Amino acid sequence: MKTSQELLSSILKTTQMGQTGIRSVLDTTLEPELRRALTQQLKEYDGIETEAHAIASQRGWELQELDSAVRFLSNMTVRMRLTGADATSKISEMMIQGNTRGLVKCLRGQHHCEGKDNRVDTLTQKLIDTQTNNIRQMRPFL
Repeated sequence: MKTSQELLSSILKTTQMGQTGIRSVLDTTLEPELRRALTQQLKEYDGIETEAHAIASQRGWELQELDSAVRFLSNMTVRMRLTGADATSKISEMMIQGNTRGLVKCLRGQHHCEGKDNRVDTLTQKLIDTQTNNIRQMRPFL
């Protein structure tokens, strides 16, 4: 079972991973619609990350951040996977895969969390809804 603090750390890491993935592709030549969608998703992840930090700060919790090595490896992996590929379709595919992994992680964390913490539950659901919407947004770009 996870504590609410552990779940909040997981939310934080998931949003940071999403931001890392999006930032890794924003310097690629993108269709304007795809760029707009990714920029909006980046803002949504940033808002959820900010809210997670606020909850932790109010409770005196220290959250685990996404490791810098994971960020670096993610960035390198994205760049390698885009080599020689149709960037729009490949980026959409990678974003769908990343959001799906994050969605599964959030759902699993939500189901295995002991006790009920309304603010953490609400933020978890917000991230789940965001990821579900992100997947829906990326589908037309495949």
